[in-house]
Amino acid sequence: MTDKRMVGKQAPRFEMDAVLPNKEFGKVSLEENMKEDKWTVLFFYPMDFTFVCPTEITSLSDRFDEFEDLDAEVIGVSTDTVHTHKAWINTSRDENGLGDLAYPLAADTNHTVARDYGVLIEEEGIALRGLFIISPEGELMYSVVNHNNIGRDVDETLRVLQALQTGGLCPANWKPGQETLNV
Repeated sequence: MTDKRMVGKQAPRFEMDAVLPNKEFGKVSLEENMKEDKWTVLFFYPMDFTFVCPTEITSLSDRFDEFEDLDAEVIGVSTDTVHTHKAWINTSRDENGLGDLAYPLAADTNHTVARDYGVLIEEEGIALRGLFIISPEGELMYSVVNHNNIGRDVDETLRVLQALQTGGLCPANWKPGQETLNV
């Protein structure tokens, strides 16, 4: 686990194998998103075929259009292989699978990216639930890591992304459309 501050600095670069929304194997990279002037919402989850994970992954997918409208790419990551990801995607939601996804699931099989982002549980070889929002310039703007028993809130992720995109000072409980602080 890293002790160094990451927010406000350049995000660790990555390129990973992934299962793309069309269910084909491909690659995802931060550099590619930056070239396309996109925000990146990178989230880690512990393992495929578990119980909390599919609720998060499908919730993000169901609301993918909202991220797309904000020029953001979403990438899900675990330390499982692309083959395990594909099997999970090919399993229906009512059978604890994911079904179709609107964004890629990446495979961090060598644990490099999870380690770079400070979310790897070394002794288990799995990631904590880390979520990172990275600007189109590659700056890590937001980082939240929580225990693997607790799923994340899509509304909050969208709210933070929109707040960051204002470029202004957003007070507590700020909601999209509200004024930012004038100082």
